[in-house]
Amino acid sequence: MHPWTANEDSRLSLWLHVREFAVPASMIEAATARRTVGDWAGACAAARVDVDLNPRAAARTHGQEIAARLRADLRHLAPDLLRWHMPRIAPDGLLRPGLTISLARYQQTGGDGVHLVARTPPAWADAGQRISLALWDPARSSAGHGPHPHPRPDRRFRLDLHRHLWDARRTGELRVRAGTDGPPADGHPGPDPEVPLARDCAVNRWAAEAGILLRAQGRAVGTVAVRLGARKRLLIELSTDPVALGHSTSRITAASGSTGHDSTLPVLPDAATWVLPDLALLRAGLVEADRLHPLVASALVPGRPQADERRARDGGADPRLIECGGSQHRIGLVDGQLVPLDHDPAEIRREELLAALGGTPMPCLRAIDEAHRHPEDLVDIRARLDHGDIDGALGAVEGLLGPGALLRGGALRDALEMAARGRIAHGLFRAGLAGDGKGPATRTGPRPRDRRAHPRHATSR
Repeated sequence: MHPWTANEDSRLSLWLHVREFAVPASMIEAATARRTVGDWAGACAAARVDVDLNPRAAARTHGQEIAARLRADLRHLAPDLLRWHMPRIAPDGLLRPGLTISLARYQQTGGDGVHLVARTPPAWADAGQRISLALWDPARSSAGHGPHPHPRPDRRFRLDLHRHLWDARRTGELRVRAGTDGPPADGHPGPDPEVPLARDCAVNRWAAEAGILLRAQGRAVGTVAVRLGARKRLLIELSTDPVALGHSTSRITAASGSTGHDSTLPVLPDAATWVLPDLALLRAGLVEADRLHPLVASALVPGRPQADERRARDGGADPRLIECGGSQHRIGLVDGQLVPLDHDPAEIRREELLAALGGTPMPCLRAIDEAHRHPEDLVDIRARLDHGDIDGALGAVEGLLGPGALLRGGALRDALEMAARGRIAHGLFRAGLAGDGKGPATRTGPRPRDRRAHPRHATSR
């Protein structure tokens, strides 16, 4: 276990990487444009969210009232914001695989509630980092849900009590729910001194969030479990204080024995357990508000000047300087291809012929060949591919090599080919043609050794 300083630095670095690559500005702009004109399906398509539900079919199965509530939620769903706040895992900050997350619950008269859920594919089929929306009915839980390994909503990873993380009508609540405002501990004492806590625990909000969880179950007091790791659990005990005129008091203790593993205890949602990553990044001075999702930035930093768009990364259009023949030469894009700018065509043809015969080409041609095989921006291109931003990755390649470039054998071409194979694997998973959970590994970069198909302990927390 790392000391908290190293762990905190690692967590902030991971979320900084996620905020740069996981939800590009182009996705946010496209999804927002479709959502604001009422095209919720178009917004989902722009945010790479597959829709596996039909409101008309829901009306026939569950009634008009539930279908009306579902339609209202879909109209106000910000799928790019949902992707922004989805649970992620270390070391790459990818979506937590094989997960079913409840977004909303529609209570039925005389029956259990129907859930609007978001699902992530298993790790072997996660190329493209796509999310799917579906309805889950516990009364029909035995019915087929396709090849998804865990169709039932997860008790720990749930957003039905955190609508401000996906519902555009509720994003103003983020500032309060993240603990930006309010007293240091929301009027409740902290944990016992012997209870060890990580610095990124949102302990100041635990009592309030535990109260929200218990009230959703029709209770005002009780015990809530907090999962901080594979074998580390705490208990929050809320009780009514008669001296304080019925106000609740809380006590945080370490779970002993099997108490923390009691499946009958409600579990504090993961979204309420940890400090909001965006808030931690802002406090550490690692990001500015205009680098965040606009709905998040407007909630955490109200009154900030509105920017037209998040600042884009610098392009690679300017010529690059190469030491060649004792002087500085330039290579740049001409007619859609990367070429030497300070050599005449006859000299270039001679050098290319020399290289074809096994000779050593001039430095300008070597630099161009290296750019095709292993460019300096390969790490960023791989990160975009890992997070499913195919358009962004191809745009970076075209900005570097030109749209007319023919890729040569090397690490760049391997990464693009592996991304293409991964998309095929995801398509097979979606079609139910490879749902045995034993699909091929499709990561576009090198995988850490002994990485689990369904990581249990390697979380971003």
